[in-house]
Amino acid sequence: MLGLIVLLQMLVILRYFGRAGAEVIGGSILALTLVYLWISTHSLKEGHIKLDQKEMPWLYESIARMAKKAGIRMPNVYLLDDYIPNAYSFRNSIVLSMGLFEVLEKDEILGVAAHELGHIKNRDTLLFPLVVYARYLMILLMAVALLLSHSLFAKVISIMFYAMYEIERVNFFNDREFQADETALSLLDRPLSLKEALEELKYYEDLRAHVKESALPGIEPSIERKQKKGIMDTHPTYDERILRIIFAVEGASIRNILK
Repeated sequence: MLGLIVLLQMLVILRYFGRAGAEVIGGSILALTLVYLWISTHSLKEGHIKLDQKEMPWLYESIARMAKKAGIRMPNVYLLDDYIPNAYSFRNSIVLSMGLFEVLEKDEILGVAAHELGHIKNRDTLLFPLVVYARYLMILLMAVALLLSHSLFAKVISIMFYAMYEIERVNFFNDREFQADETALSLLDRPLSLKEALEELKYYEDLRAHVKESALPGIEPSIERKQKKGIMDTHPTYDERILRIIFAVEGASIRNILK
């Protein structure tokens, strides 16, 4: 659906601006692609330390085992020298901040890692940046229509397409977070360890309000201390995720009993 909306917006620009519109679209896509490539090659900032199997064999071997179970190759695992509890993934890599090791037990850290493995398995590390940069393209094209078009219809339809994209973008991100949790539950020896990790991380949201990477799949929801769900929040709240995990685990237990 997101791709269709972007295509329709491009067709509007082509319809009302012709060759100039094609040049605007092509130039915008090229510029955004270059920005993405530059950012993706500089994803590892100062303070990222590649995990050494000898230093934390329990973590390395557990992630390797879960990756094999998920049917993906062993990801690169980096430890981030940051006291703020945080985790995210990009390409075939997982980043875990040192702050996680201060507030979570080993099983809970594995729960967080399993969530990031879920994003990698579900190809979110590719899809999330595409959705984010497509949003920038939608904003640019809408601005062109609003500022340069003499057609009221072109302006209105461009605004409408952008609004549709925003709604679908929010739904997409929320769904992918739930899917990453579901994948994590299937990888963990103790599925409830993810629930326990989320319960603990709820209390550190204020510290992480300024470190969220919106283009990268991560463990964090939209930051909201009181866990109120905003209309345009791109992540479900911790409470929503915890409730779903409980239902999934309890449902699986009931099904096993009935067999």
